[in-house]
Amino acid sequence: MRAAIIVNPAKSDATDLREDVDKTLASAGWSPSLWLETTPTDPGFGMAETAVEAGVALVVICGGDGTVMACLDALSNTGLPVAVLPIGSGNLLARNLGIPLEFDESLDVAVNGDDRRIDLGRVGDQAFAVMAGMGFDAAMMADTTESMKRLVGWPAYIASAMRHLRDPVMRIELSIDGGPPVRRSARTVLVGNVGQLEGGLELLPAASADDGLLDVVVVAPRTLRDWLRVAYRIIRKPHTHDRHLERFQGQAISIVTDRDVPRQVDGEVIADGRRIDARVEPGALIVRVPRSSAAAA
Repeated sequence: MRAAIIVNPAKSDATDLREDVDKTLASAGWSPSLWLETTPTDPGFGMAETAVEAGVALVVICGGDGTVMACLDALSNTGLPVAVLPIGSGNLLARNLGIPLEFDESLDVAVNGDDRRIDLGRVGDQAFAVMAGMGFDAAMMADTTESMKRLVGWPAYIASAMRHLRDPVMRIELSIDGGPPVRRSARTVLVGNVGQLEGGLELLPAASADDGLLDVVVVAPRTLRDWLRVAYRIIRKPHTHDRHLERFQGQAISIVTDRDVPRQVDGEVIADGRRIDARVEPGALIVRVPRSSAAAA
């Protein structure tokens, strides 16, 4: 058996990482791995494509959600298992699938875990495994620098979030599975394949990575008091309904805004725009997860 290891060198000490991975795989009886480093011009797609063409038995992605996202199009619907060694700032896919954030533990899962088939979302030509969104969340991500994330991790987003709390609301039309549009004022709209944020916060408590559905949340606070109420609902009562926090489900999601707004896909900022059209691809990716997580799913 041979694995391909895709590594984002900006996220780790590649030399130490390679020694640890090679030693663990060799001890488990694997052949020498195919090592592929991402570059500023190719954050993962070309490396994943090379791994598929090489006929490996497993692809191990060492990086954050952005590196995983960059590899998805080449790995989806191939039947090739994918393991994630989460060394990014958010690591939301790993968190939602129960993959340990500690390097040694996630490496053990890559070798000894079970395979779980999960859905992917797609916005245009780009697949996503976690969430896509427009409005406040995308503005927050665009305003958070890589140096801040390297320094403090995911809390770096908090300072950026505070700067965008009073951004203008947007008018949206939300259509689920081709149905009549729902019109709302909103600060942000998120389309999720999974529902958990950092710190275990359940933004989309009904979301599951393998239910064949995408979940949508419309967040619409107008005042600071509304923001505090939304935060309380997410933290303490995630399953309750609130006029400032509405949730929907469907297989095809269309969101149109009244102006160009910031947009993001799996935490990677894309060009501002007035719409997001998302659809689900059921069971498109096989991910190596802990045995307990696979059994629970």
